[in-house]
Amino acid sequence: MKKSFSSLACATLGLALSLSTLPAWADRLGNLDSLTEREFKYASEAIGAAISYKPISPPQPQGLTGFDIGVSLTSSSPSYKGAAALEKANANLYLDDAIQTYRLDIHKGLPFDVDVGAYFANVPGLGIDVRGLEARYALLNGDFAKPGISLRGGYTYATNSDDLYINTRSVDVSISKEFAMLTPYAGVGYVWVDSDGRRAARHQESSPELNKYYAGINMGLGLMNLAFETDITGDTTSWGIKLGLRW
Repeated sequence: MKKSFSSLACATLGLALSLSTLPAWADRLGNLDSLTEREFKYASEAIGAAISYKPISPPQPQGLTGFDIGVSLTSSSPSYKGAAALEKANANLYLDDAIQTYRLDIHKGLPFDVDVGAYFANVPGLGIDVRGLEARYALLNGDFAKPGISLRGGYTYATNSDDLYINTRSVDVSISKEFAMLTPYAGVGYVWVDSDGRRAARHQESSPELNKYYAGINMGLGLMNLAFETDITGDTTSWGIKLGLRW
């Protein structure tokens, strides 16, 4: 059993290192100038919702010696209007395509029930890389007798694009409850998106504000953990899966 966990751990960390150095594809948003102001807003909402911070982990504090390191995949399906705007902007996405995000996630427990986290992501369909940061404070530590409640702030920004600058800020509150090896959790929050069409002849900016709802479940497998999460931000629905080492 120890050997199996060790092999799985090495495979997970190897995949994480591969994802962290995965290059973004060529910039795929070079036709933003063709979008109307309304279409640019729809595209900004779709991209912002896809890259906004998604924890894919329960809210309990890790503790001073705690770490959570994993790799995850998120698939985001924007609204028809958002998908149509992205297709028009030459994002190499079509109306029935989802936006795939590949991430390397790292979380660390700190004193006083505070946790911090970061992720490094690649979004091939949009030709961008994304960096994410979070800070979380446990309002109530969870255990088998009582739920855990946490307040989180998140920030993400896209890199590697000459045509679009976009970042998101988010805040949410979440609750979880441990049941043996399973920890279901859910949360609600708000996302602010700031986007800027850098090279459009008609300078475009947009600052959508989006409601956020999410729910997930974490399965503890000894040192390993497997988490599933669904997220609705604005009109975009995302599904995520994460495999990691958690202690």
